[in-house]
Amino acid sequence: MTSYPIPRPVSGDVVELILDDHRLFESLLREMRDSTSDRVAVRAAFAEVLIAHGEAEEQQVYPRLRRKDAIDEELVEHGEEEHAEINEALLALLECVGTDTQKFDDAVETMNEVLQHHLTEEELTILNPAREEVGQDDRATLGSAFLEVRSTQLDAGCGSVDNVKKIVARAHQEGLLPAEGEES
Repeated sequence: MTSYPIPRPVSGDVVELILDDHRLFESLLREMRDSTSDRVAVRAAFAEVLIAHGEAEEQQVYPRLRRKDAIDEELVEHGEEEHAEINEALLALLECVGTDTQKFDDAVETMNEVLQHHLTEEELTILNPAREEVGQDDRATLGSAFLEVRSTQLDAGCGSVDNVKKIVARAHQEGLLPAEGEES
């Protein structure tokens, strides 16, 4: 859990809600680069909202867009693989002992690179088809389902190091990330 304020909308178009989180990620990354910010609190908030967002997409958004033929199975799998890579980068960031070290700065930069790649791809290949292929009412219904999982995850403290370790281990077991010791 974090003392940093995380927006908790209760309804909205799923595309806009996802985009709002994407902009929040970018803002939090900028704050983590700022040596005068409370990097510990910002990192904790970033971890919470990042995990909650990804879990909500995988549980609610991707499967429903797949069923509506807005996206195909390959895009779903690719999105899940990228979430796994993001979560692995997040774990490295969370495991940094201090926030005033080169290791921390490097972990922030790695996170930025992995995350920006995913945000760009997701906005182009998943969110655009959702806008074009899924009606406004369905996007609102999907927005509510997304927010329900996101809030449940946030309430559970989903960004803890222990939880992120479990998520990364599961990704390795499911083959979304290379097995421990293997090259990607």
